Amino acid sequence: MTKQLAGHLLVDCLLAQGVTHAFGVPGESYLAVLDGLYARHDQIKFITCRQEGGAAFMAEAHGKLTGRPGVCMVTRGPGATNASIGVHTAFQDSTPMVLLVGDVASDCRDREAFQEVDYGSFFGPSTKGFAKRVERIDDADRMPEYVARAFATAMNGRPGPVVLVLPEDMLTQMTDAQPLPRVEAVQAWSDPGSLHTLGEMLLASRQPLVIAGGGGWTPQSAQALQRFAENWKLPVGNAFRFQDTFDNHHPLYAGDVGIGLNPKLAARVKASDLIIAIGPRLGEMTTGNYTLLEAPKPKQKLVHIHASAEELNRVYQADLAIQATMNAAARSLEVLPAPLSVPWQAWTASCNADYLENLEPQELPGSIDMPAIVGLLQRHLPADAVLTNGAGNFASWLHRFFKHHGLAKGHKTQLAPTVGAMGYGVPAGIAAAITTGRVVLTIAGDGDFLMNGQELATAVQHGAKSIIVLLNNGMYGTIRMHQEREYPRHVSGSHLNNPDFAALARAYGYAGVRITRTAEFEAELLAALARKEGTLIEVRLDPEVITTRATLSSITRGALNKQLSQ
Repeated sequence: MTKQLAGHLLVDCLLAQGVTHAFGVPGESYLAVLDGLYARHDQIKFITCRQEGGAAFMAEAHGKLTGRPGVCMVTRGPGATNASIGVHTAFQDSTPMVLLVGDVASDCRDREAFQEVDYGSFFGPSTKGFAKRVERIDDADRMPEYVARAFATAMNGRPGPVVLVLPEDMLTQMTDAQPLPRVEAVQAWSDPGSLHTLGEMLLASRQPLVIAGGGGWTPQSAQALQRFAENWKLPVGNAFRFQDTFDNHHPLYAGDVGIGLNPKLAARVKASDLIIAIGPRLGEMTTGNYTLLEAPKPKQKLVHIHASAEELNRVYQADLAIQATMNAAARSLEVLPAPLSVPWQAWTASCNADYLENLEPQELPGSIDMPAIVGLLQRHLPADAVLTNGAGNFASWLHRFFKHHGLAKGHKTQLAPTVGAMGYGVPAGIAAAITTGRVVLTIAGDGDFLMNGQELATAVQHGAKSIIVLLNNGMYGTIRMHQEREYPRHVSGSHLNNPDFAALARAYGYAGVRITRTAEFEAELLAALARKEGTLIEVRLDPEVITTRATLSSITRGALNKQLSQ
């Protein structure tokens, strides 16, 4: 058999796994892989990014959209540590991802060679790191084994990131090894006895509530979830930043269970006598800092369905724990025999009424009406548009007021980091444009944008179009909000002197505009949708408008009054 460089074999192995895009920053430690990509550029596209954190976010977003591991390529040391933010995001968001790290040559290892890092200690699960597996490939002939295992590990059970370390000298070895066939995620089916028990628990319930989310959902499983909810007339809430799991327009929708939670929905989670959690980890944000569901034993009856056995009964002791992948779980649940009538129909209707009532905005100061702007996005964006955001109070406008049709209609439409990583939205939006070709809308804050705004150069280079709505209030708004709550009027470290964002966008090759009044937004949005290139719309937001419900001054007054009363 014909021998080839191991770096070329790696590219063949990626192609065998169905990889179409790799996101990365080039490095001298994996030149042989880059040469392999050059030889196969018509089959796999290398997206040259400006910083490894942005590249890793793009790979994570690709994994969310496709259900198969997004691939990120970086060099050793600083390249890998820069990319770690995307790996951590993939871990907490349960997203399949493979990070390929070019490393020091084998004869330099363990000498603190140039940019050398112990990746097992840095990323590894054995050190409570944030990768499912970290492996180093020292033998080129075994590359197909390692790559296939990486993809299987990334997809199976709770999806997540895998790190493969590639010594520079190994990549230049000659090998006649051949890629292994494409691996698919293994489906874990619900235990029939447990499904029977779940049915009995439902029949004994009076105020049940489904919370759906987490990784591993497909359009087919989301549609099966909808049929299960319809059969049993169950209210469904979506877990934090998985708001496209269940159709927000459906009369059974109860709202998103996350940051900025509707107070009435929070009360209903607490009042429920049966929580059926399908897919989410039930982390801090979805459980209101572990108060909506008390850890380790909730007051509500809890059915927890998750793909990973290690996740079940880890934080919460469930009354019924079922290990199943989302496709298998939802398809099992949709055929669970339901009675002709249920006693909680009024409860379900009230849950949806609370959600609809929460769409009515509070009156806030300033010349920008954010609920109206979100309403314009709802009106003009196509139903399959991808919406992305990073972390910050600015994201709450979409989370509260935008209604996703979501996966049940055939497309994933939300890319948002449950890990709460700032700087995610811009690169995720670029990856979505590259991966899907659909309309992409990113909402960003001023502080959030500047963490990865340089990736607009990547978008222009690779012909990707995104529309960025940048809310500029001159501060790290979330931190300022917490400062006013805890240390009122002691502003420290949260003020920002910003550049001219519209001019900066134009410098990268985007169109850049600025608005100061709500009436200016619709025309700029329509123009952005019509343009061939991407657009950044800077929205000058009154600093007082700090949340969807409260002003900065009201938070300060509340904190001062609390101090006076103590």
